[in-house]
Amino acid sequence: MRRFLSDNGDEQEATVDITPMMDVVFIMLIFFIVTATFVKQAGIEVNQPQASTAVVQEKANILIAIDADNRIWINRREVDFRALRPNIERLHAENPKGSVVVQADANSTNEVLVQVMDASRKAGVYDIAIAARDK
Repeated sequence: MRRFLSDNGDEQEATVDITPMMDVVFIMLIFFIVTATFVKQAGIEVNQPQASTAVVQEKANILIAIDADNRIWINRREVDFRALRPNIERLHAENPKGSVVVQADANSTNEVLVQVMDASRKAGVYDIAIAARDK
């Protein structure tokens, strides 16, 4: 820091006030946190079947998992089949351009998978994908 003499002859030190800069940095930090996109997961580990034609879904916001015991999971919560459609409707209302991705375990039954897809269509979501591992 530089020192200088004031009008009355006293020696003083020059300082830089960084408070406005800190305010700008914190506002930018809050902006980036609020606008960030977070990865959503269904909440359970599923043994997905393999497919050589698997492609990545970019705008999937509703992830539904079916475990080996045919239980349905959304956002780390087990969901009863009767509550599946209202949950999908609520999540679809949050992001109308999103799609449904069903992560079905390789040992789950096709009946539950079809029921989940049917509930998604009844909730108004017709863009449905089934998750698979790439070979």
